[in-house]
Order: sequence, then structure tokens, then C-alpha cells
Amino acid sequence: MNGGPSGFNNAPVTRAVIIFSALFTVFFGLQGRSNKIGLSYLDIFQKPQLWKVIVSTFAFTSTPEMMFGLYLLYYFRVFERQIGSNKYSVFILFSLAVSFLLGSFTLALLRDPKALITSGPYGLIFASFVPFFFDIPVSTRFRVFGSRFSDKSFIYLAGLQLLLSSWKRSILPGICGIIAGSLYRMNIFYIRRAKLPDFIASLFSRLSWLSTSSPSSANGIRSVSSSAPSYAGRQVERNFSAPLVGPIEPSEESIAMLVSMGFNQDSARQALVQARNDVNVATNILLEAQAH
Repeated sequence: MNGGPSGFNNAPVTRAVIIFSALFTVFFGLQGRSNKIGLSYLDIFQKPQLWKVIVSTFAFTSTPEMMFGLYLLYYFRVFERQIGSNKYSVFILFSLAVSFLLGSFTLALLRDPKALITSGPYGLIFASFVPFFFDIPVSTRFRVFGSRFSDKSFIYLAGLQLLLSSWKRSILPGICGIIAGSLYRMNIFYIRRAKLPDFIASLFSRLSWLSTSSPSSANGIRSVSSSAPSYAGRQVERNFSAPLVGPIEPSEESIAMLVSMGFNQDSARQALVQARNDVNVATNILLEAQAH
């Protein structure tokens, strides 16, 4: 279970988050300041420092935390592929903002100068566990020493390791992230309908320019659920332009990508045949079928 095909295909926003998280972690680690970037009551309410809030949102405090955190972020790229980069950007901003506010409210109640919230995108990571629990199906079950496990168990174990990595400092932002993910799923304030302006969404995609992929491939990716043309329109066009072209056998990679989004394999194959192996159009077909 790896969240679909390897790489950041159709996941430029995830790529940008991972790159900046890794860069900030390495940079402050080399300076020996990793343990100083966690947020405290003083940092938020008495001596607020915007740079520290931003850095603490992305930089992990240790290499093990970074390894588990980036692995989970990389796996959860499946959600960007499922709802599109624009709406996934909204999910990121909502998760980070709500978890930060909840954490700040908790620190305000404690009023303990020594109480710290560990740094890193914990809000985003643990908010992603909510759709992971409800929307990602189990594909494999097995037993180990008489105990039942599934392919999802490894993701839960990685999340548990990250949640307990700094004990109280990491448990608080983890819980805040789960609450943020639950509020998003409940569609509070109709947040799941929200979209960012196109220029902001494209900015998130361009922030991944440090990766090895070409900028054109990152900029050319569009939201699956909002900007992909409807299948009906394409079907009309094909009826006039290529009526004699036979069905195209879908690739295994395309089928695996749709299955990783939670769709049935047979349904994914049929949708890809109808969409002539266009993953975006096939996703629209499947989502419309679920809506009805």
C-alpha cells in the first residue's frame, strides 16, 4: 500500500509541502536550532514572531520525525489526486490554521511558559488520517502471531510513532489535527466547496520548482474535480472527430491510480475505457456515478 503510482504525478502541492518541510528541517538542524523552533505561550501571545510560526509549521525537530512525517505526507498525496490540487490546497490551509488556533487556545488555557507545541506539519498530517480512515478501503488482510492486520496498519503505526515522538509536545498538535480533519469532513462553513483563486493555486504548484520534474508538468496539472472537462463534452467531440477509433486498453498504472483513490478496480477499468485512458476524465466519470 503506497498511495498509488510512485512519484508526484498529479500532486504538485504535496511535492511543494514536502520540499519546504525537508529544507527547513535540514537548515535549522545544521544550525543546531531544531529544539528552539517549537511554539510556546510566549511565542504566540507575549512575543509573537511571524517567522517562527511559519517555520514551526513546516520544520520537524528531529530526523526520525522528519522521516515518518514526510513518508506520511508522501502517502497522503492520494487525496490531492482525488479532489484536485486546488481543493487540496484549501484542505492544507484549513487544517494548519484550525490546528494552530486549537493549539494556541490550549496554550492560553495552560499559561505555562514551559509548555511547547512541537514543530512540523502535524496539523496537516493528522487531519489526513480522517479521510484515510473513512475513504481508503482495505485491500489486504493478514495475520502476524495471531493478530489481524491490514495494509492500512502500517500507515497507522507510522502515525502513532509520529504522534508519540515528542510525547506531550507532539500529542497536542496531533489531536488538534484530527479535530481539524473532522471539521473539514463535516463540511463546517461549507469548507469542502471552497476553492482558491486560480493564481494562488498555481502559485502552490510553482513552489515545487526545486524538484527534478519539469516546471511545465507541474504547472499543467489541473484540479480533477473542478477543472477537468466533462466526459460528455469529450464524447461529443469524439463522435465527430474520431468515430472509427476503437477502445483503448487502459494502462495498469492508470488503473492503480484510480484504485488508490478508493474506486473499485472493475469500475476504474470501465471508466478508463470510456475516457480513453484519460485519468482526469475517468475520475470525473466515477465521481459523477457515486453522486448519483
